[in-house]
Amino acid sequence: MPLSARIRTRDDWAVPHAVVTVTDPSGYQICRAEADDEGAVGDPVTLPPGPYTVIVTAIGYTPTAATAIVTASGRAELGRIVLTRQGGTELPPPGPWTIDPAHSSVAAIAHHLGISSVRGRFTEFRGRIEIADNPADPDKSRVEAVIRASSIDTGNTLRDDHLRSPDFLDAERHPHLTYRSSGLTATGTDRWTVHGDLGMRGVQRPVDLDLSYLGTGPDPWGGVRAAFHATAELRREDFAMNYNQVVQAGIAAIGTTLRVELDIQAVQGESLPQV
Repeated sequence: MPLSARIRTRDDWAVPHAVVTVTDPSGYQICRAEADDEGAVGDPVTLPPGPYTVIVTAIGYTPTAATAIVTASGRAELGRIVLTRQGGTELPPPGPWTIDPAHSSVAAIAHHLGISSVRGRFTEFRGRIEIADNPADPDKSRVEAVIRASSIDTGNTLRDDHLRSPDFLDAERHPHLTYRSSGLTATGTDRWTVHGDLGMRGVQRPVDLDLSYLGTGPDPWGGVRAAFHATAELRREDFAMNYNQVVQAGIAAIGTTLRVELDIQAVQGESLPQV
């Protein structure tokens, strides 16, 4: 098998049916081979010794080219060739992904007295991510999440009870916060703006998430995980949370904006493994 190569994504996922074309220095095509379902290329052609140009293409990916030197044995072992998604953007493999609450966090940070911050987190939430089948059309990817409002935890019981009250989350009348995406805009090779609507206190408002995709890999339980980090900024008044106290010098006790920080692990598939 003189011509061999492994066609992969950045996260080492196979790119099935990629096409490898080899040309000589004059641009004449010497051979052409197609990768199998595992992204492997093996062609029995024996190449004369010398330099060659190797061009790799696949639907939905940016073509790449490299120089290969064929030895006197006539072998061309190209090794691992990495393709990037079309437009330079990366997403996990297509299909459903389930957010793992045990290895994820949903946090909110508010300014306090104008000099420090108070951090809280929601301990109960669930969600699902659907990655589009066609890597060239990532806008069809979707995310949905539901958060239990009463699960807010800032490490202070009195403060948490107040946050659950009608002054803030009004958790008894509106037990859940919801988020549903409506589209994606690429902002870098592994960064996205997720467009969607946040429901809180019975109010729906458009909220964009600044999303970073951190990669995928196997877990100890036989599954595959994808990791993401996302941030957003909310104005409390947009969701009718107008409660505040003013202390000396006109400084508000609680800031009018909230910073949301999400660290998410999602497991490939429709359900979470038993661990």
